[in-house]
Amino acid sequence: MQRVVAKFRTFREAEEATRDYYRRLSSAERLEILFQLRALVHKEGHAASGGLARVYRIAQLKRG
Repeated sequence: MQRVVAKFRTFREAEEATRDYYRRLSSAERLEILFQLRALVHKEGHAASGGLARVYRIAQLKRG
């Protein structure tokens, strides 16, 4: 991915440019970005990298 710096006059223009950029990407390019972000989080040892704890409880329902 080629990095580009752009300057915008308003926040709205910047948001529109960002949305347009991601709309133009192919599905494969979007997945590549996702995998890069995921690898970055796991590499940094982020707390979320461990995943969610598997917690469950079995409750007895009262009949009647």
